[in-house]
Amino acid sequence: MSRIGKKPVEIPAGVDIKVEGSKVSVKGKLGKMERDFHPKMKIEVKDGSVLVTRPDDSGQSRALHGLTRALINNMAQGVSVGFTKTLLIEGVGYQATQKGKSLEMSLGYTHMINVDPPEGITLSTPKKTEVVVSGYDKQAVGQVAADIRKLRKPEPYKGKGVRYSDERIRRKAGKTSAK
Repeated sequence: MSRIGKKPVEIPAGVDIKVEGSKVSVKGKLGKMERDFHPKMKIEVKDGSVLVTRPDDSGQSRALHGLTRALINNMAQGVSVGFTKTLLIEGVGYQATQKGKSLEMSLGYTHMINVDPPEGITLSTPKKTEVVVSGYDKQAVGQVAADIRKLRKPEPYKGKGVRYSDERIRRKAGKTSAK
């Protein structure tokens, strides 16, 4: 059995989960999500938790078992608590400012860069050099954070650029003169 797949998904307080065949709908205080899963996986709600079972031990079934359980858990956690990713901006003159729902970033280019969040994602700037991406869909939060990081990846010599708050940049030594 999959160690992740056999664990039941505990339904948090205030979250409503409905299963119709292979379609799972999750509704909570932050929003609602729907997702279709593989028809082989059997999903059922029992005693305040969701159980995922697989029909056989084939390679595909074993892979889908843990994946299905993890995705349902992320949906339940997302609509009740939500997900956040923090990005740090390093470099002289590099900064981000809030313009309504969107972000205006100065990252050393000749122009300002505007970032408009998709539906369900919130961008905020507690400091000029910090961007917080939050929302109820874990995949969308991670994708928006990756897209913002891609605007100016951190470089290894001075560490300038946009990086995740828990990311460590391996620094390289610069050129030395040969005497």
